[in-house]
Amino acid sequence: MSTKLIVGLGNPGPKYSWTRHNAGFIVLDRFAHLAGIPVTKKNFSGLYGEGSFKGSRLLLLKPQTFMNLSGRSVAEALRFHKLELSDLLIIHDDLDIPFGQIKFKEDGGHGGHNGLRSLHQLLGSGSYPRLRVGIGRPAHGDMADYVLTNFGKDEAAGLPQLVDGIVDALEMFLVEGLPKTMSLYNNRNLLEP
Repeated sequence: MSTKLIVGLGNPGPKYSWTRHNAGFIVLDRFAHLAGIPVTKKNFSGLYGEGSFKGSRLLLLKPQTFMNLSGRSVAEALRFHKLELSDLLIIHDDLDIPFGQIKFKEDGGHGGHNGLRSLHQLLGSGSYPRLRVGIGRPAHGDMADYVLTNFGKDEAAGLPQLVDGIVDALEMFLVEGLPKTMSLYNNRNLLEP
C-alpha cells in the first residue's frame, strides 16, 4: 500500500480561517471530512491525522507554525515516516491562477510564496508535487494584505462548489496519478457547470 503525505498550507487561528492564504487548510479540511480522517492529533508541529483511502495510506497534515515556517513541520513528518519527496502533495494558494481554477504541478520554484520558500529551504529541493489553488491577483494593492483577507462575497458564494471540485481532483490524483489528473483538471474552471 503506497503512503502519501498530503499537506494543506495555511495559518493557524480563527482570524485566518477563511483567508485566501488558507486555501490549503480549507481544501484539506473538506477532504479529511469526506474521507473520514480526522486531522486533530498534535504532531510534527501541526495538526495531523492518518487513515486509508482507496488503497492508499494517507497522512494528512496542517502545519501550525504559520506559513513562513511550514517547511519545519513537513520535514519532520517526512523524516519520521521515511518518505520521499515524491510521496508528498502540498496544497497551497496561488496568486497567478484565477479564482475557480487549480493546477497540479510536479515540481518548480516557490514563486514568492512564503510557505513554499520555507519548504524549499528545509527539504533542499522543489521537486515535490503540488496542488495550486487559484486565488487570483488583485488589480492593485499589497499582495501580502490581499492573501490575508477573507474571500470576497462572490468568491465565498462559489467556495463550497469549488472546494468539492478540488476534492474530486485530489481523489483522482490519489487513484489515477499526476499525469491524468493534470490533463483533466489543469486550467479548467471548476465553477462552470
